[in-house]
Parts: sequence; structure tokens; C-alpha cells
Amino acid sequence: MRGLRLLGRGLLGAGYRLSIEGLENLPKEGGTLVVSNHVSFHDWLFVGASLPRPPRFVMHHHHFRYPALRAFFTASRVIPIAPRKEDPAILDAALASIDEALKNGELVVLFPEGTMTPDGGLSPFRPGLERIVEQRPVPVVPIAISGLFGSFFSRAHGAPMSGWPRRFRAPVSVTIGRPLAPSEVDVPAVRARIEAMLKHAGEAHGRGGISSQSSLATAGSSAPRATLS
Repeated sequence: MRGLRLLGRGLLGAGYRLSIEGLENLPKEGGTLVVSNHVSFHDWLFVGASLPRPPRFVMHHHHFRYPALRAFFTASRVIPIAPRKEDPAILDAALASIDEALKNGELVVLFPEGTMTPDGGLSPFRPGLERIVEQRPVPVVPIAISGLFGSFFSRAHGAPMSGWPRRFRAPVSVTIGRPLAPSEVDVPAVRARIEAMLKHAGEAHGRGGISSQSSLATAGSSAPRATLS
């Protein structure tokens, strides 16, 4: 997992201007489920570089098809997952691994849309996060990634990583919102929280960008900002 963080910070520092808000909202210890919107193929790099605790990522099992990525993700303890209709055995194994990680006090990062946004908006959330928290009541921390739609790794111009990169040193924000107690967690509530955070960030459909971040952390809280540039 240290490799993920070092790789993320190196790549992001070279290609983007990343600001991080709401770090004080992340519990310093104990099992925590982090839930983020899904904008691009490399969202995990931004989230991993932003969190002070090493996270366990949950990713679609198709990413493990490529030998280099499979070796890297396995070494980084990434949890592969699949929709039940696609592979129920992989889903059940993923849920068991997530529960074990939370039981052991780890930070687990989930992208509940299950796919990258095709239009810059927030896609419907899948219900797995409710099942996770029902089985293991832990706080849920929402994250909003803003400024990545329109990048080479997003679907703004068709398939990710098609064509040529169009933006360099683009501003991107990662905001960590106030934790939701297990009793507050349901799909509509978590989705609405992230949607409000994105609205405050001024995330535009299309190429996207950051027009305002001043109140983003409270749809979380008013927070000091860390910058990676």
C-alpha cells in the first residue's frame, strides 16, 4: 500500500495541482468505510494520495486481467469485486474481505457507482454499501473528487485513455466530508451528501473544473487545505 501512495503522489504532483480539504473529518483509527464518486480511471490515485491512513481499495475484478496491474494491486491488497449477476462468488469473497478489513480497523475505499461517470454527473449508487454497514457498523466518510471530468482518464471524450491528453497541471480537489454514523447510512443519504459536496465544488458537466471550494468540506466542515503541487 505504501507503493500506491508513493506512485500516486509522484504522478499527481507531475500532472495535476491537487488540493485536499477536510482531513480532520477522517477518523484517526478504527474501521472506516470511505465512499467516493467515480470520475476517472485514476481516481484511486487521488484518493490514496489524499488520505493520511493507508486504504484498502475495492475495484472491479476486470482490472486484474492485466498482469502488471494484477501484481501491483495484489501487492497493494486491493479487493476485487463483481456485480452479483456477473460473478456471485467474487462478490461474496469481496464482501467477506471488506468485513474482515473493517473488523481489523482498516480504511476501506468504495466507489458505489460501480462505473465511471459518462457525463460528469453522479450515477446511481449500488446497494452494497448498506449491506457492508449492516454487517459491520462503522462510520462512513464521503469523498468528493472535483475537476477530473474532461481528463484523458475520464469518459468526457469517449472511452478513457483514447486520443491524446488535453489538459496538464489541471486543478483537482479531493474533499473529505463529515462522517456518517452507521445509523445514518443508506444509499440515498450517502449519495445526497456527495452530490451536495460536488455542487458546492462547482463541478461542471463537460470538461469540469473547480470554480468554488470554500464551503465544500462541510457538506463536511470548514477545514484547512493541504496542497500537492
